Amino acid sequence: MSTSSASSAFLTATSLSFAWPDGTPVFDDLDIAFGPGRTGLIGANGSGKSTLLKLLAGQLSPADGTVKAAGEIGHLPQNVTLDTTLRVDQALGIAARRAALHAIEAGDPAEEHFETLGDDWDVEERALATLGELGLGHIGLDRTVGEVSGGESVLLRLAALLLRRPDVLLLDEPTNNLDLYARRRLYAAVASWPGVLVVVSHDRELLDIVDQIAELRTGEVAWFGGNFSAYEEALAVEQEAAERMVRVAEADLRRQKRELADAQVKLARRKRYGQKMWDNKREPKIIMGERKRQAQVSAGKHRIMHEERLAEARERLDEAVEAVRDDDEIRVDLPYTAVPPGRQVLTLERLTMAYGARVDGLFDLRGPERIALVGRNGAGKTTLLRTIAGQLPPTAGEATAHVPLRFLPQRLDVLDDELTVAENVARFAPEATNNRIRARLARFLFRGARADQRAGTLSGGERFRAALAALMLAEPAPQLLLLDEPTNNLDIASVRQLTSALESYEGALIVASHDLPFLESVGITRWLLMEEGELKETTAATLGGRA
Repeated sequence: MSTSSASSAFLTATSLSFAWPDGTPVFDDLDIAFGPGRTGLIGANGSGKSTLLKLLAGQLSPADGTVKAAGEIGHLPQNVTLDTTLRVDQALGIAARRAALHAIEAGDPAEEHFETLGDDWDVEERALATLGELGLGHIGLDRTVGEVSGGESVLLRLAALLLRRPDVLLLDEPTNNLDLYARRRLYAAVASWPGVLVVVSHDRELLDIVDQIAELRTGEVAWFGGNFSAYEEALAVEQEAAERMVRVAEADLRRQKRELADAQVKLARRKRYGQKMWDNKREPKIIMGERKRQAQVSAGKHRIMHEERLAEARERLDEAVEAVRDDDEIRVDLPYTAVPPGRQVLTLERLTMAYGARVDGLFDLRGPERIALVGRNGAGKTTLLRTIAGQLPPTAGEATAHVPLRFLPQRLDVLDDELTVAENVARFAPEATNNRIRARLARFLFRGARADQRAGTLSGGERFRAALAALMLAEPAPQLLLLDEPTNNLDIASVRQLTSALESYEGALIVASHDLPFLESVGITRWLLMEEGELKETTAATLGGRA
């Protein structure tokens, strides 16, 4: 992709409509346009972000409307699957050109080799350079995809796109399965992208290197200039103004109600006065009848005017309330989770675990410490959490929890899909009454009928909230909470809700995550790095500089 083609690239969708086979509408007459630069596409889980990318990439057909692009479109889907038997050069899409190059270099002058290669004489060097930029220089071009990790396969798919040099690049949650080091490589690739780039993500660091934010909400798009931090500032100002408008509209509605009541009192007085005059027959009957008729007409007009004003005031209040976002935060009081300072919570002693991970010597967790467990994919973080939780037996040494603990795995498989949210919580707190469970679930934003939803019907964010509620409301109350990659697949509002829930939690916490902004937001007091199967102390500053 040349500089000139990058500056002229664009992607537009006009009058786009789409619904699922069951008739559920996703978009109706949507117009959206992307020019050169990096756009962060955000929105709640289920708002249609991935669907929109698939429509733009031509993987889904709209019911109505058109998609136009200047140049080629490259799309990195959320769930990357590559044939594990492919060689790396095949996955990159350069195998034929590379074979032609090798044949020519070996002295084979067949014309088809030159036709296959075209002008791409540096294909191999470009491929190796691209792999190197993404931290994949060690895998080479002749290994098979089955030999690389899940995170590396995401980067490999991205490398294939970068080698194609599309004019438009669409990325769907590209950092979901990447460790901290791989994320740094991806951030650099995004920051240097010269054409049109649209990225769906909940990763704050990634969204802070975009040029603009497009927010998808109720089938419409709102645009915000600048990165995600600028978006949050603009949104805070917008919401403050919206809340002010609600207060003004509420005051106006109260005034209109008072005026209507005052008008009704005045009309009732006039009616009583008119009736008194009629009863006393102080004027001729024909005059009194005309006055009565005029009074009734005037009263009717007066009442209608005030009722219309009241209806208008109600409408203004509804509009003002609609502009205020309902992004509730979880606020829970969990006194029984509190751990006194200095109280022994967890001991790991000369621990050797499955797959070769280990903790040398003695490791102690005391008091309400908040520990971040970081490291590359495959380093042994999940193995350590599962061993502490008692799901995996150690091969040597001991892992001893001195307080009640709960473990929330990545798969969120603590929930029974056939049971309701309330029934799932009841499994973890069998002594609690139904009323008590529902009162506490309301604080996790499952109010009324929402607590009766089957777990299998919940959205990703709701499912996470329900699993978190089940563990945090368990009896006995957990004084040690283990979380494994809790922000994976959560939208930004759900991450905010998780953060507010953990602010209320007073016990000890061990959380494995690659999401540094999230870790810093939950008040981590100690950083542990799992590297080459060994647990080591580290710092946030050290991690921020590693790539």
